[in-house]
Amino acid sequence: MRLVRYGGAMSLDGYIAGPNGEYDWIVPDPDVDFGEMMAPFDTFLIGRKTFETMLRAGNAKPPAGIDYFVFSNTLKAADHPGVAISNDPVHTVQELREKPGKDIALFGGGDLFRTLLRAGLVDRVEVSIVPVLLGGGVPLLPQPADRAKLKLRSQRVYEKSGTVRLEYEIARYGLSNRTAPAR
Repeated sequence: MRLVRYGGAMSLDGYIAGPNGEYDWIVPDPDVDFGEMMAPFDTFLIGRKTFETMLRAGNAKPPAGIDYFVFSNTLKAADHPGVAISNDPVHTVQELREKPGKDIALFGGGDLFRTLLRAGLVDRVEVSIVPVLLGGGVPLLPQPADRAKLKLRSQRVYEKSGTVRLEYEIARYGLSNRTAPAR
């Protein structure tokens, strides 16, 4: 079964975007290998607000070999060729997990993360904590949200930027933990 892995950058005070959706506070680090970070994925799950930010930045077309699934009640598939639009994230992700392929990246945003976490469909949380305090913005996990216990898998400090990358497994109560399938 494919893993769903929520990832992205977060400010030290827990925001994935600034008060106006801005992400100019994310400091690039030359030691971060984005190709390596993206290699395990062939599918991206994207919330409507994140997708609209990608549209404004000109980054809404999936790269070759990558499928985008955008979750929205308002966007029309005909307006976004090459992108799958769904209004049912739980059902769509349940189906995607059963199909063969690489792991699934939950790219954004916080509302979609909360929905899939509540449904028990997130296996890992992988965040890069950027050394900045925003004081407000889009939270990693918007309220109201269920509690989830996490188990640390790995950590890395990027010395040049001061960014810390953390990778956690979701530890679910009453269910056996899913682990990555043998590859």
